[in-house]
Amino acid sequence: MKQIFSHTKGMIKDPMHYCPGCTHGIIHRLVSDALVDLDLLDTAVGVSSVGCSVFTYKYFKCDMFQAAHGRAPAVATGAKRGRPDLTVFTYQGDGDLAAIGTSEVIHAANRGEKITVIFANNAIYGMTGGQMAPTTIPGQRTSTTPNGRDVESDGFPLMMSEILSVLKTPGYIARVSMHSPKEIIKAKEIVKKAFTYQRDNVCFSFVEFLSTCPTNWGMSPSASQKWIETDMLPHYKLGELKVPDNQLVINSLKSSSTNGDAI
Repeated sequence: MKQIFSHTKGMIKDPMHYCPGCTHGIIHRLVSDALVDLDLLDTAVGVSSVGCSVFTYKYFKCDMFQAAHGRAPAVATGAKRGRPDLTVFTYQGDGDLAAIGTSEVIHAANRGEKITVIFANNAIYGMTGGQMAPTTIPGQRTSTTPNGRDVESDGFPLMMSEILSVLKTPGYIARVSMHSPKEIIKAKEIVKKAFTYQRDNVCFSFVEFLSTCPTNWGMSPSASQKWIETDMLPHYKLGELKVPDNQLVINSLKSSSTNGDAI
């Protein structure tokens, strides 16, 4: 029998701590595959957030920082400016990125930092007990909104990809979903594209993943995947929300060629 699937070279063979049905593990795989496929693993440096993904550094086979809550883009900025030859990425959840870290990611994007931000959005606080998150959708029940999120008192969910996409600074902004194999395959190409823009020194890149949280949603893994499709997708549009224009890419490649780098 021919083996068609194997463990990625970009991850450590260590049992994950995530709950059954959580799609953090799939996102990890897509990131590591992109780094391996683009031959960037040896120059990669990741920045772990605070939240369910706090132990990300245990799984990626590359150097990792552990940032203070919400500060991953600031740490990544320092690493990338100090060593522009590195491939620097952050891995953050919605509580870390869209709550305490909102300003960090917005200003990093607005400065055009040449980093890649991986954003797992499961619309709830996972590690701390299922409280309402900035990305919780209207009507969604959480431990702090037992009757559902009320937009009159709680406001609307923050649409981080849309917020970043309106900045004038060039960037690559995309949203993908983990609710089906078809969407996961699409997500893999999006992640590779995000890292390619960093590799070619083009722009800031940001990929938002609609992810499951069966434990705090109170659903089975299969029901959680269905809930993304039926409840989250109407609020969170999938696809590339912002792509750097072709002239920017051409100018960046010319600059790399002038500096002696291969195109």
